[in-house]
Amino acid sequence: MTQPIHLMVFTLDEQLYALSITGVERVIRAVEITPMPKMPDIVLGVINNQGQLVPVINIRKRFQLPTREIVPSNHFILARTSRRSVALVVDTILNVLECQMEEIVAVDTILPVAEYIQGIAKLHEGMIFIHDLDTFLSLDEEQAIQQATG
Repeated sequence: MTQPIHLMVFTLDEQLYALSITGVERVIRAVEITPMPKMPDIVLGVINNQGQLVPVINIRKRFQLPTREIVPSNHFILARTSRRSVALVVDTILNVLECQMEEIVAVDTILPVAEYIQGIAKLHEGMIFIHDLDTFLSLDEEQAIQQATG
């Protein structure tokens, strides 16, 4: 039997999404975001996390969801890509879910053009889209963030 996968499940609007827990550093309540010049459109600005400037990523924009004002009840998921820490704005954090590899369908078998989705978990709760953080930012976006945050 394979090792289970642990996913942090969150919502954007009413849709369920998840990240592998291995990429999640922690979850914090939404805080004030400082806008930064020359950031890619997907970056709302930066937050100060223990002395480190962390870009705040608008994943709603990436998935072409309607924009919403960030309110105190929102959360930021502080996560780590292979190159940097990022903060993702999400509506709600639901739980950490354990699932088996057999419950995850490779996204290219269903949606061949879903660049930022690693897989889809088919669970009792419904379908959960699992994000791939390492493909979430393009090389140009990464470089712009690096230049702006030094």
